[in-house]
Amino acid sequence: MITDCPPDLSHHNPICYHQPHPGARSHCFNLHVFSLDPTSVESGRGRCPHEPNRAFASTFVGGDLYTGLTADFLGRDSVIFRTMGHRSSLRTEMDQRLLNAPKFVAAYLIPDNDDRDNDKIYFFFTEKATESDNKGRAIFSRVGRICANDAGGQRVLVNKWSTFNKARLVCSVPGPDGIDTYFDELEDVFLLRTKDGKSPEVYALFSTISNVFQGFAICVYRMADIWEVFNGPFAHQDGPDHQWAAYEGKVPYPRPGVCPSKTTNQPSRQYSSTKDFPDEVLHFARAHPLMSKSVYPLHRQPVLVKTNLQHRLRQIVVDRVEAEDGQYDVMFIGTDAGSVLKVIALQRGNFAAAEEVILEELQVFKAPIPITEMEISVKRQMLYVGSRLGVAQVRLHQCETYGSACAECCLARDPYCAWDGLSCTRYQASGKRRFRRQDIRNGNPVHQCLDQNLTLDDFDSTEEKIVYGTEHNSTFLECIPKSSQATVQWFVHRSPEELRDEVKTDERIMKTEQGLLFRKLFRQDAGTYYCKAQEHSFTQTVTKITLDVIESEQLEQVFQREQEEEQPRPPCLVPDPRMLHGQRVWFKDIMHLIGYANLQRVEEYCERVWCGDRQLRHKVRPSKSKNMLDGGKKGRGKQHSERNRVPRQAAAT
Repeated sequence: MITDCPPDLSHHNPICYHQPHPGARSHCFNLHVFSLDPTSVESGRGRCPHEPNRAFASTFVGGDLYTGLTADFLGRDSVIFRTMGHRSSLRTEMDQRLLNAPKFVAAYLIPDNDDRDNDKIYFFFTEKATESDNKGRAIFSRVGRICANDAGGQRVLVNKWSTFNKARLVCSVPGPDGIDTYFDELEDVFLLRTKDGKSPEVYALFSTISNVFQGFAICVYRMADIWEVFNGPFAHQDGPDHQWAAYEGKVPYPRPGVCPSKTTNQPSRQYSSTKDFPDEVLHFARAHPLMSKSVYPLHRQPVLVKTNLQHRLRQIVVDRVEAEDGQYDVMFIGTDAGSVLKVIALQRGNFAAAEEVILEELQVFKAPIPITEMEISVKRQMLYVGSRLGVAQVRLHQCETYGSACAECCLARDPYCAWDGLSCTRYQASGKRRFRRQDIRNGNPVHQCLDQNLTLDDFDSTEEKIVYGTEHNSTFLECIPKSSQATVQWFVHRSPEELRDEVKTDERIMKTEQGLLFRKLFRQDAGTYYCKAQEHSFTQTVTKITLDVIESEQLEQVFQREQEEEQPRPPCLVPDPRMLHGQRVWFKDIMHLIGYANLQRVEEYCERVWCGDRQLRHKVRPSKSKNMLDGGKKGRGKQHSERNRVPRQAAAT
């Protein structure tokens, strides 16, 4: 069944339309039913939300659909439904002790053991906390569960869940004086299943609900810890003005929340269904749905914390990857800006904060649109990212982008990639060990690449770029190292007589993540700039840029002479030298700005910037009139508008 629920603001009536041919899937829509065959239509209540944007969670188990949502238009009837299968339809009672304005996030079938009668459906959601000291205004994240074979009660809880329990999920950062910073708003959940199918791990993405700062955290929970909480004491409150505490009285048998199975049966008492449970068990289950203890994450702290981001984190999927030095969980985190972060967290100890390593930041959608869904295919090694614009396919690894040297591949610290002796390629556990170079935990190329292509710190071997800047204007020198963990230093060599000095930054010269920004350029800033990246005692020159400063007086003279002469510019074609006798090529005026010594370099630069781009425009877009090639006012106006247009390669698709 596809739960596709487009809005119908006039009716808000979810329905399910069954296609007549055998084997066809059912489709849920939010629309009016007058145009459909009434014999093939049934209510979609409990299967689709009344509003498509309202959060809900669902999962199929053996033909039964388990769904957590709000079942009414006003959003007051929050329920967990079971419908469509061979089992009887069930739902939760309208009781705030069970569900108090929840926001459902995910639902999974997670078996407890090999006995299929013990299978349980787990729901992850956020709700208003009735046990909070803040008079119900606090928001807590929960994990709730029900038995898949729950049939309700015989006299009590008829057609209602009789095995529903819930517990709090805690994700917090320990602070000074024992005051923790809590992340209580659950954004997304991913169930990382193991190869044997037992004891999966739960990756949960949280956000803060504080007005002071915006933060996100990822906590990892073991199912063994969740099972231990559900097997622990129940929460109890003697009255509305009393404190919540662990229930210390006698718990009836079978224990509320357990499934009817071989473990609950005794020779004198057989329970083949929840309808056979005593009424005292069902009364206790209705009055005590909450567990007293909370579920804490692995190492009792998040594996990743991000604060004061420019965008929100929305989705998470995880892939467990085999590397040379162990297993690593690679997290792919979707944002509301159309990008995906590829991150690993390295745990140094049980109580130490994990080291965050951002491997890549992929801009999946050019438009800053929220990512609403992510699915991972380990078999195809692909990540599928969805938004309202469409679905994109992204490779889990792009080893070839990490450079052409062993050191660059090692510093990337990507568990998917290793140096094979010739290039950075996909790591294969069955490959030849003596050629593999990979160090995810430390990323130290000095130990890994001594006998390989280790790039040395050579100032002069780096390809040189030329940038021209005008005096008193701003200029930017770009430098982005391949590794986001590298620290960048800038050095300048102003003349052959002087030594290379480190660039001193201030309010005028600023170092950014993308490069070096001159807010106001002076003549003495001219020189050759070197951008060096350093990581784990490995240093590499990333960029070498020669900055030529055009003096403002010479620039004004050229502009003044051009305005006086008002001569048309010849077309951007390489002229015959014999035709230039007595004629001055237009861009040679720029020689006065830099000097005759750099004649050849200036001609190449100007011809590439002016002529190359202009020829490309004429090939792509033929001129409509002769005036476009003229040197008069119309021609110059057209050129000006072309130069300020959005570049073609940056246009949104």
